Amino acid sequence: MGMVLGLTGGIATGKSTVVAVFKSLGFPIVDADIIAREVVEPGTPGLAELISAFGSDILNVDGSLNRKQLGQLIFSNEEKRQLLNKTLSPFIKKAILKEIEDKKDKASLVIVDIPLLYEGGYDKFVDQVAVVYIPEKVQLLRLMKRDNLDEKAALDRIESQMSIEEKKKLADIVFDNQGNFQETEKIVKKWVFENIFYINN
Repeated sequence: MGMVLGLTGGIATGKSTVVAVFKSLGFPIVDADIIAREVVEPGTPGLAELISAFGSDILNVDGSLNRKQLGQLIFSNEEKRQLLNKTLSPFIKKAILKEIEDKKDKASLVIVDIPLLYEGGYDKFVDQVAVVYIPEKVQLLRLMKRDNLDEKAALDRIESQMSIEEKKKLADIVFDNQGNFQETEKIVKKWVFENIFYINN
């Protein structure tokens, strides 16, 4: 039975960089973003629930979800963001837990990549939580540059999540991602070799 490591961070803190390192080492990844997309594909109960909650304006002409339209609705509206989470959480949670069960018997380590890990209460379903960390000022600058946003738009997105400083305090493991890819890769591999390969060899 493998260790289940929850991996989270904040928007633009570089979680995908850390996931790429784990993937390169051959560990299976449970990707909450992929699951969140799958549960709202056309014809799914998840999409039907979203339409009930937000109306058919959130659909493209082909019946698929218009993510941009939904994003504009929720980013500046806390009430609608909570409604979105409440609507989709049961579908996403069920799929994530099933995938964890399927994978943990087949590998020494399973990575569960969840942006809203603490917000969604997923920390109780994993053995440990690792947070990919950069300071908030660096996070803001990276997000503005990455998504070509002004400061207010970037702050809106950052503030829609629990702060990265709060997540850092709660974490069992902190992967500092302030350096370049090679430095982050070295930090992650060091943790794996000390905590996973060592245990299993």
